[in-house]
Amino acid sequence: MNTPSTPGFQYGVSLYSYTDDLGTVLTLEDAAAEIADLGATGIEILGEGNVPGYPEPSTAWIDGWHRLLQTHGLTPTNYGSWIDSSMWRHRDLTVEEGTAILARDLRLAHTLGFSTVRPKIGVVSTDLRPHPIWEGVVERNLDLAADLGIVICPEIHAPTPIRHEVVDGYVQFIERTGTKNFGLLIDTGIFQTRSFLGLHAGLSEEANEEGWRRPLAVPMADLVDVLPHVVFIQAKFFDIGDDLVDQQIPWADVVDTLVEHGYTGWLSSEYEGVRSPYRSLEQVRRQHSLLRSLESAARSRLG
Repeated sequence: MNTPSTPGFQYGVSLYSYTDDLGTVLTLEDAAAEIADLGATGIEILGEGNVPGYPEPSTAWIDGWHRLLQTHGLTPTNYGSWIDSSMWRHRDLTVEEGTAILARDLRLAHTLGFSTVRPKIGVVSTDLRPHPIWEGVVERNLDLAADLGIVICPEIHAPTPIRHEVVDGYVQFIERTGTKNFGLLIDTGIFQTRSFLGLHAGLSEEANEEGWRRPLAVPMADLVDVLPHVVFIQAKFFDIGDDLVDQQIPWADVVDTLVEHGYTGWLSSEYEGVRSPYRSLEQVRRQHSLLRSLESAARSRLG
């Protein structure tokens, strides 16, 4: 877990938040400046989505990336990696092939300065059970991750709750290997308590209703149970009103739980609400105002 010199969350933004604005109304430089202007210090990316020339960006782009970070005082936080287990029509990816893909992304993430890598391995069910190669792929990369100072962290994402065989398998893997280079990434969409009427771009109405947007309302007690293994939190949200009220995610409960149980790692905004130009910029600003206010109140109240 990332721990600052003084107690408190570390705030960042995922470039996923700006999906509809990047490349249209925002450049990467614009996005970095926006994040810094929030008072946030972390930037999260998706390798193949945000790195030109992926998986082999030019030296000039890499140098420019590091200048960008230095200019805006930003820390690379989490790097999103995709391991497409169904990339071939006639067969699934082998453990050896998946291992090579993850190793490649670990090295690129290290070059770009990231400390965690989220591997998204293809799933085999609607409740997001990862392809069986996941365990072999990760285990074969633990030594490399240790050498690079990176923690591999699969994402706990709706419609998978915390109390689930998938999460049990991840925890058992940690306990069996004793590794410090594998942990959990929590997507706060699992705490959603009310439906969001806005459709997710690219998903059918059925997909929205049956999976990605169906409120799981995972209880805070379940978060407490796995929090010792949590190394990163994607602060997923869909809409925050003018009054800084979020009707879908119970942020007061989430923040109180994190403060009470000593989490001082990253909260990385991930906006997935209505997609229209510039809306994400205002929504992320609202979320940061809301979260900082709740954190301050929680620390005052809980001592």
